[in-house]
Amino acid sequence: MPAAFPDFRLGTVLATSFTATRTERRGDPVERIPTPQRLADWLAVSGLAVDSCTAGQLELAKELRESIHAAAAAAALHEPLPAAAVEVINARSTQGRASAVLTPDGKRRWQLSSETAVEDALGVIAADAISILSGERDGKLALCASPTCRAAFFDTSQSRTRRWCEMNTCGNRQKKARFNANQRKNRGTTG
Repeated sequence: MPAAFPDFRLGTVLATSFTATRTERRGDPVERIPTPQRLADWLAVSGLAVDSCTAGQLELAKELRESIHAAAAAAALHEPLPAAAVEVINARSTQGRASAVLTPDGKRRWQLSSETAVEDALGVIAADAISILSGERDGKLALCASPTCRAAFFDTSQSRTRRWCEMNTCGNRQKKARFNANQRKNRGTTG
């Protein structure tokens, strides 16, 4: 599995995980799918393996990613969903022809068409976005409390009070910054 991509476990929200392929949105943005091959890698890790990806398909994917982020951010802030974002999400959802199939070991797998595999994969991601944006899934959309990140994430914690997109990255960074500020403050008052 490529190191730049998270480990996708049961319960991972595909749509918001896909928006995390661009991080530090308010700082120095980091693009995690800069090439068609990196998109293909991300899709494979996410259970949506494709044989290849073109530059045009990569652009469609990035347009979908940014539309999901815009809609998720608006929903998290209890604002109206941007019409342009809704249009892109709906277009990708209806263009995909993926089918959910049951494996012999009782797991769901996505079957993608060989001719339109990337578009099918984007349709699966768009459908996942629709399920969270429409309130069909149990959870709450939120934005990361990190001032440089502001990633959209789907909070399924029991209390629905999660503050960070990832505790291991943004949460730890913020806690470390707070600890260091307190250390400087304490050194200043004891000296």
